Parts: sequence; C-alpha cells; structure tokens
Amino acid sequence: MQIFVFIFITAIIGLLTYLQCRKADTGDQGSGHDYFLANGGLSWYFVAGSITLTNLSTDQLVGMNGNQMLLLAWWELAAVCGLIILAFVFLPIYYNNNCTTTTELLQRKYNDKHIRALISALFLLGNIFIFLPAVLYGGSLFLLSMFDLDIPLMVVAVSLAIVGATYAILGGLRAVAVSDTYSGVLILSLALLVVFLALKAIDFDFSGIPAERLTMIGDNDSPIPWHTLLTGMIFIQTFYWSTNQTITQRAMAAPTLKEARKGVLAAAGIRLMIVPVIVTVPGIVAFKLYGDINDEAYGRLVGDVLPGWLSGAFAAAIAAAALTSFNSILNASAALYVCDLHECYVRKVNNIPKLSSIVSCIMTLLAILLVPVFATQESVINTVQQLFGLLSMPILSAFVVGLAFKGVEARAAIAAVVAGVALYAFLSFVWTPVHYIHAMFITLIFCIAFSLLINRLLGNRATLVIGEKT
Repeated sequence: MQIFVFIFITAIIGLLTYLQCRKADTGDQGSGHDYFLANGGLSWYFVAGSITLTNLSTDQLVGMNGNQMLLLAWWELAAVCGLIILAFVFLPIYYNNNCTTTTELLQRKYNDKHIRALISALFLLGNIFIFLPAVLYGGSLFLLSMFDLDIPLMVVAVSLAIVGATYAILGGLRAVAVSDTYSGVLILSLALLVVFLALKAIDFDFSGIPAERLTMIGDNDSPIPWHTLLTGMIFIQTFYWSTNQTITQRAMAAPTLKEARKGVLAAAGIRLMIVPVIVTVPGIVAFKLYGDINDEAYGRLVGDVLPGWLSGAFAAAIAAAALTSFNSILNASAALYVCDLHECYVRKVNNIPKLSSIVSCIMTLLAILLVPVFATQESVINTVQQLFGLLSMPILSAFVVGLAFKGVEARAAIAAVVAGVALYAFLSFVWTPVHYIHAMFITLIFCIAFSLLINRLLGNRATLVIGEKT
C-alpha cells in the first residue's frame, strides 16, 4: 500500500507539472532566458513555492531534526532577514541590470569577465562537492530510515539523482519551479501533521528532555552559540538568499520586480510561521522517544507516528523535496557554466538545452560519487554549513565591494576572494580559535579590507557609493 501511494503521488506531481508547463507561453523556446529564467513567466506563488522547496530539502528536515534541539530554529528565523534583504536590496539591482545570473552583476560592476568567471567557478564547486551530494545523502537516509529498508544507501541515492536530473534536463527552470510548488504544498502540510502526531505521541509533555535541547540561547559548545547571532549569521543569510544563483534565479524569473518581490515575501512568511517548527520539534520528540540518534531521528519518527497509508504519501513528499532541491541546483549550475564560463571563454552556445544537459549529467555523476563522504559525517547540516563557509564570505565580499564602492579594480577583488578562501580554511580546519560562524564574519571583513588595500596599492582610489542608484 505504501509503495502504491508513493508511486501514485509522485506520478500526480509529474503530471500536474507537465500540464502547467505545456500551457505556458515559452516565448523564445530553447533560449537562455527561457531555459534558465522560464522566459520571465513565473507568477509570485511559483516563485514562493520554488524558493521554499529549493531550500527546504532533506538536508534541512533530516539534518536539522538530526541535531535534536530547538536551537537550530535560528537558521530559519535568520533566513527571514535574508529574504527581506533579497526583496528590497538585491532584487531591484538584478532587475535594473537585466541579469540572468547573479554573477553577471559582478561583470557589470567591475567591468571584467574574469571575476564573474571566478565566482561562478566557486559556486559550481560548492554545488558539486557540497550541496548536491548532501541532498542525495539526506533523502536516501530518510527513506531508508522511514521504511526500515535493507538495501544499500547508494541504490536510493542513484535513483533520486537520475529522476532529479531528468526534471532539470527536460524542463528547465519552469518545470523545476512548478514541481517545487506542487511538492511544497504536500510536504508542508504533511510535515505539520508529523509535528502534531509527534507531540501527541509524548502527550505534549517535554519533561525529561535536557534543558539544552529546548533552549534558544546556545552556549559556547552548542551548534549556534548565542554570540554568533551578532556576527556571521546575518551575512551567511545575505549570501545564501541574495547572491546564491540557486535561490535568486527563481526570483529573477518573475515577469516584474513587483511580482518577484511578492513571491520572496511570501516565502519569508512561510519560513517564519512554518519552517522553524517542522525542522526542530520532531527531532526533540525523537530524542525523548529514542535518545540521541542524530540524522536517523526524523525518518524513524515519521515511520512510527504516521499511519501506513500516509507514510507512503510522506515518502513521496520527501522524495519530491530531495528531487526539487537537486534539480534546482543542477539548473542553476548549468546556468552558471553556460552563461558565465562557456559563452565567455569558449564560444556562443547555439543549443543551450543540449549543453546544459551534458553539464547536468557530469555534475550528477560527481555528486553520486561523493555521497559516501557525507555518510561518514555525524551531522549533515552542520557539515554543509561549515564547508560552505569556504566560499560564502569570499563571494559575498565581491558583491559588497562591487555594490558599495566605485573605482575598485577586479584584480583587487579577485585577490581578496582567493585570500579569503585560504583564511577561512585556516581558521576552520587548521587553527580554530573561534566558532566557524565567527570565522565567517572575520573572513568577510578581511576580504573587504584586503580588496580595498590591494586596490590602493594598484594606484586606484575607491569611492563609497552606498545610497546612489545601482
């Protein structure tokens, strides 16, 4: 029965996505604007749905609940600030500059294609070596835990990868965004039901759970010490929601800035009211029921509290979440490669879907090969956040300097990005005097200052332009 429900719901989502995409006005079909930005045809609710589900994947549901503490809700609450910054600061700039990729803005601001290519390459490295394998691992682990399946994790991971890549290759951003939205309605509804049933399973009684599992004020040994909320947290969110191609691509695919902003603010509302609860409460309940079982917590709890026929529906929802995140990252990565690297350094692309398909297949294969690495980690979400610090703050510094200052040479910004990657690696993996979130803040400040210093040594004078029209 569970397998039948799983297959039926998965097929329904696929059919609804096909019907919605078929009736859409594709305009210049096969062009980059159509394939990567859905020809500017995403309504606000598809923008909101796609942004929500692109981020809310198995690494969130499995990884955050795997920490089994309320403290992890800060990632989602802080994300609301990141989305507001996207809506009112970055989106107007992207629309005014008619960007297809976020990195295209850097080329315009620095008047240099090399910094655009460098930042794109860093994004691609992060997607291939961090986010794609993490999504596959989280989704596979959940399905195995929920159904108590005795099959190799890699079999499930390969299956998810193939289906996700098919969506991204055949449908472009439109198919990805539409399937995200339909899947989002299902997964948010069922995730809230899991919260209720989980609380009911313990009679809404949190007694016996250690205080450190229920507090929102983290100590120095916690995943999120309270003082990190005052330094790197807001910049992590600014980077992720406002400069990350995987997220901003959805907002840039709306017909107007007003429509895009409505979608982003709707996504912020969902993140504020729903997401913090569904990524923390089940894990806390699982701690009371099973003890400290890390990333297996969510799948085991869902398998126990949901009735049999609904567990098949939830499995379909989780699979959809993994697929939508996976295909979203693939589509965004293809956009970065085609627009920022291939067309800049090789030649103009005549068949964008074909080249994007080749790129997506290569990245899918690499992601599959890296899944076993994430299987060795104690917490997938903490590993993802720490590793991505290698790229996030150096990349954000290039945007900050490019938007806030005039007269900074691209060579200075590039030098700062490279130095920033090295500094963060040293502070996080060699000498660790501070929490990695503090290390991100230190890295950002260093990169901005280093960029301005190198620019001055090159004989240029930077002028602050904050407040001017960008």
